[in-house]
Amino acid sequence: MELSSSLDLLTDKLVSVLEKEASLLTEVGAEIDEIKLELKAIRAFLEDVDTSLGVVPISETDKQWVASVRDIAYEVEDVVDEFMFHFNKQQQWRGKPTKFFLKLIHFPKTLLFRHRIAVQLQDISKRIKSIAQRNQRYPISRSESRKSDKQIRREYHRNNWVNNLSESTLFFKDVDLVGIDKAQNELLGWLLDEELQRTVISVVGMGGLGKTTLVANTFNKQVVKKQFDCCAWITVSQQYIVTELFKCIIKELYGKAKEKMDPVINLDSMNYRDLVEALVNFLQPRRYLIVVDDVWSTNLWQDISIALPANMNGSRILLTTRKDDIASFEFGVVKHIFPLKHLPFEESMTLFFKKSFVGKGGQCPPYLEPSARKLVAKCQGLPLAIVALGGLMASKSSIAEWNGVYDNLNQELSENDTYFERLKGLLQVERRNESGRPRALKMHDILREFAVSISKSIKFVAKSDGKEEVEDDGIRRWSIEAKENEIKAASKTALYRVRSLFVFAVEETSKSSFNRLPSGFKLMRVLDLEDIPIEELPDELMNLFNLRYLNLKGTQVKKLPKSIGKLYNLQSLLMKRTQIKELPAGIVKLKNLRFLIAFGCNVNPMAFDCKFGPVVPSNICLLSNLHVLSFVDARGDFIKQLSKMVQLRRLGVTNVKEADEKYLCSAIAKMTHLQSLRVKSCNGDEQVKMDALESAPPDLRKLALVGKLEKVPHWFNSLDSLTGLKLHWSRLRDDFLPHIQALPNLVRLGLLNAYEGERLDFLEGFQKLKVLSIMRCPRLKEILINRGVMPGVQELFIVKCQELTTLPDDWESLPDLNEFFFV
Repeated sequence: MELSSSLDLLTDKLVSVLEKEASLLTEVGAEIDEIKLELKAIRAFLEDVDTSLGVVPISETDKQWVASVRDIAYEVEDVVDEFMFHFNKQQQWRGKPTKFFLKLIHFPKTLLFRHRIAVQLQDISKRIKSIAQRNQRYPISRSESRKSDKQIRREYHRNNWVNNLSESTLFFKDVDLVGIDKAQNELLGWLLDEELQRTVISVVGMGGLGKTTLVANTFNKQVVKKQFDCCAWITVSQQYIVTELFKCIIKELYGKAKEKMDPVINLDSMNYRDLVEALVNFLQPRRYLIVVDDVWSTNLWQDISIALPANMNGSRILLTTRKDDIASFEFGVVKHIFPLKHLPFEESMTLFFKKSFVGKGGQCPPYLEPSARKLVAKCQGLPLAIVALGGLMASKSSIAEWNGVYDNLNQELSENDTYFERLKGLLQVERRNESGRPRALKMHDILREFAVSISKSIKFVAKSDGKEEVEDDGIRRWSIEAKENEIKAASKTALYRVRSLFVFAVEETSKSSFNRLPSGFKLMRVLDLEDIPIEELPDELMNLFNLRYLNLKGTQVKKLPKSIGKLYNLQSLLMKRTQIKELPAGIVKLKNLRFLIAFGCNVNPMAFDCKFGPVVPSNICLLSNLHVLSFVDARGDFIKQLSKMVQLRRLGVTNVKEADEKYLCSAIAKMTHLQSLRVKSCNGDEQVKMDALESAPPDLRKLALVGKLEKVPHWFNSLDSLTGLKLHWSRLRDDFLPHIQALPNLVRLGLLNAYEGERLDFLEGFQKLKVLSIMRCPRLKEILINRGVMPGVQELFIVKCQELTTLPDDWESLPDLNEFFFV
């Protein structure tokens, strides 16, 4: 946890706002300047404090001081936001044709408000100084060394701790291990088989699954040692220096080999070329095994492979990683991937007992077993969490102590920071996009509970069930897991402080009868109502001038208020899966809007009209900051106006007619930054005509064409950056695969009623394809997949192709296929 993060909002937002709006605060200019200087100095000091983490533990004095600074920073934020709120109302009032004497009456109120702001800032300035003075009277106990020295010490401490923890598994005894027999047998099969080519074996899984332990125990087997002429183990982690890795390998190899290193050789004096030459000369004639533990980047292979000769002696490279893209990387050699899974519950219990009842031979007393089962269930089969928790329980013997740990697990872990260090980094990528970037991450439950506890203690975020009032303790972000049909109102003071609200309807009863939201969020910036079944937006929502992000995905909202333009600071408006069919004219007043995403869904996901977009005002082009506009109706003269929106990165448009081809292609040609494009015709018989486009935008990564096609557009050969392609309702008669098989970066291909022929032949290409779906091709009778085509495909879906009665030829030859759906 970085201490200076408590001032991020201050430096990144508050100070910039103060500087920007100083001319408006003519009465408080001196106070603003003083506060800016004080707060900048405080943050600089806290950044120095951050560098000592991992070397010197934070004291209670430090914690109290940081909490005081954070509260002051929040108060400054409140004052500035409140001023801007009233200033906005004043600007709106000035814009109205109000009679002169009414303005004159309101003028004293404005002066009084400015005076009150000035007094508040003067008071805050005094308190900031008093905090600094108090800190001098009670100085923190921390080394006074310079930042650079602290940073070096911290990194050295952390890297050595990580390496020592990883390499300590080399000395685990077999009796300490649980549930690795099956996995180990598979690894041994690959290590000891008769394949002569150099082979890379990747053990992949989220942090804490025991990858290093499994590999270390396999590495130490005598049957393995006998099979190889030489072996070496290196731990990489996120930060590494390639020459240091080479030196470590050389030391390991010569340390275990019969021949000794030439005494004249001085590793410290060897440069990169010398090290590579020494390794190649040593390894080339031998059958070697190199373990590379904790790999975080595919760059590592490019860095070290030059020193690991691709001989024909049956050499093996065994690596561990928590990243799927590394395990599936094309190493240019024979490769195997072993995904490590969570431990079954009974094996988890065995491991837990071994760690918590060391002196009793791993035997749990019957009276503690129910409590043990509850604790182990918390770990969800994650060995690292089980070991950490088992070690914590080893010193506790009564039922009261065990139940106390279960009830206060977050506090227990926080008071035993060595356990917390071992639980760090337990994040796993659940889903990636076409480019391989993570779209969803999974955090282990124990770590999540601990993170929630810490977040509340530092007033970062609070979680509630919506039944009880939120305490007025300065929380800025509020996450509600609503289990009732409405959220009970909290105190106005508490709601006034909240800047972000996330609402989740977690039960069917709340989803079906949710009827209102709490009021009082005067200075809200983020409002996330995804899948909350509200039918209309509260009137006061339009007064949230501070709102930047509004998420209405999956709600039952049917229209936006006409006054939507009052949210002039809004940057993101998300309306996926709603029933909104038209956007009000006031939407064009949202000059700061960058993301406008709106579409409705019908019941049948494979029907032509499964998605529909709302009608937008013809002058939507006035939104010059808009980067994303998807998925909107093209009726009226929208297409003619589209050429003015050259700044778009993502565009989705429906209800397109053949007559729109010229204007549509002209507009797309000007969108040099476009990355995603979806075009849908007005009905199933209307063609998607786009031949007037000479070449695709250079950065186009996603393309979806929905509607009839006579042929694949000629500009498909320019789609060098494309990762995802959807052809829906194209009903092509000629073989179109030759036009897309050579696309160099295509990862996902979706075909829905795209082809009217009887046979699809995947004869060559598709070298990076990972997901292929073929749906509702009514005449398709045969699919052929040649060997070597789409070698990396992982998911294959064939749905509702009635005439297709047999599986694709050679589908068994797809080496990485792990999901096949044929219905």
